[in-house]
Amino acid sequence: MRTIVIAGALALLGTLLGTRLAITFLVRKGYGQLIRDDGPTSHHTKRGTPTMGGLVIIVATIAAYAISHLITWTRPSASAVLVLFLFAGLGVVGFLDDFLKIKNQRSLGLRSKAKLLGQSLVAITFAILSLQFPDERGKTPASDAISFLRDIDFLSKLPVVVVIIWVMLLIAAASNGVNLTDGLDGLAAGACVMIFGAYTLVNIWQYNQSCAYESSAGPKCYEVRDPYDLAVVAIALAGACFGFLWWNAEPAKIFMGDTGSLSLGGALAGMAIFTRTELLLIILGGLLVIEVASVILQVGFFKATKGRRLFKMSPLHHHFELLGWQQVTIVMRFWIVAGLFVAAGLGIFYAEWVAGT
Repeated sequence: MRTIVIAGALALLGTLLGTRLAITFLVRKGYGQLIRDDGPTSHHTKRGTPTMGGLVIIVATIAAYAISHLITWTRPSASAVLVLFLFAGLGVVGFLDDFLKIKNQRSLGLRSKAKLLGQSLVAITFAILSLQFPDERGKTPASDAISFLRDIDFLSKLPVVVVIIWVMLLIAAASNGVNLTDGLDGLAAGACVMIFGAYTLVNIWQYNQSCAYESSAGPKCYEVRDPYDLAVVAIALAGACFGFLWWNAEPAKIFMGDTGSLSLGGALAGMAIFTRTELLLIILGGLLVIEVASVILQVGFFKATKGRRLFKMSPLHHHFELLGWQQVTIVMRFWIVAGLFVAAGLGIFYAEWVAGT
C-alpha cells in the first residue's frame, strides 16, 4: 500500500509544481494554442494560452511510478510498464500533432492518415507485447477474451489477430473519447481523475481477491496479472491529472493538448484491458461515450437530412455553450454526470463479486 500512496502523492506534486514551470517555459517560447474559427466565439479569448501541458502529466506519472518503486525497493511489473508504454507512446503522437499546429500556425497538426498511422503502430505494438510475458501461473497482461467484469467465457480463446484488432479499437475509442471531451477548461482532466481513481479501487480489490493468493481469495477470485502494480499506475495517473487541474481549471493557464488527451485515453484503455473490465469502461467512462456519441449523431443526422443539425454544435459541451450556459456551469454538471457513471460502474463491479459469494 505504501507504494500506491507514494506514487499518488509524487504525481500530484509533480504536476502541481511542474505545470507552473511548464507555463513559464511555453509562454517564453510562444507555444500557444490556436483556436478553430468554426468553434464558439467565446473561445477566441483563449488564443495563445500555452498548450502541450500533457507533457507534464506524462513526465510526472512515469517519474512518480519509478521513484515510488525505488523508495519501496520493489520490482516493476510487465503490466504496469506496458500501460506506461502505451501512455507515453500515444503522448508522442499527440505531441507531434500539437507541435505542428504551433509550428505551422494552424488549428490542424498531423494529417489524419499520419495521426492514425502513429496511433496504430503504438496500439499494435502494445497489443502484441500484452500477449507476452507470462508469469509463474502462465497469465499474460492481456487475455485472449473480451471482458466485462471478467473475461466472458463465450468470447474467449479468440485468434490473436482478432485480439489485436479489438485492442486497437479500444485504444482508438478511449483516446478519441478523451480528445473530444477536452474542449472546456478542466473538463477532461476532472473526468480522468474520477475514472483513474475508480481503476485504483478496482485494482486494489482485485489484488486482495486475486486467484494468485488462494488462502485469502474468495470463490470469485480475479485472474488478473499484477493488479497491485496497476493500482500504482492508476493512482499516479489520477494524482497527475488532479495536480494539473489546478492550472487547467477555468480560466485555464495551460491546456493538455492532444499530448495529454491521447495519452490519457490510451492509459484508460490499457487499464480496462489489463483489469479484464473492457466493456465496463463504457460505464466508468460514460461521459466520454456521450461526447463521442454526440459527434457521431451530429454527423449522421447532418448527412441523412442533407444539412440539418441535431445539436447546435458537437461535441455536446459546445451545444450547451451556444445555448448560453457558462463554461464553469457546463464543466461542473458534466463532472457530476461523470461521477454518477463512475459510481454506477464501481457499484456494478462490486455487486457482481457480492452476488457470486
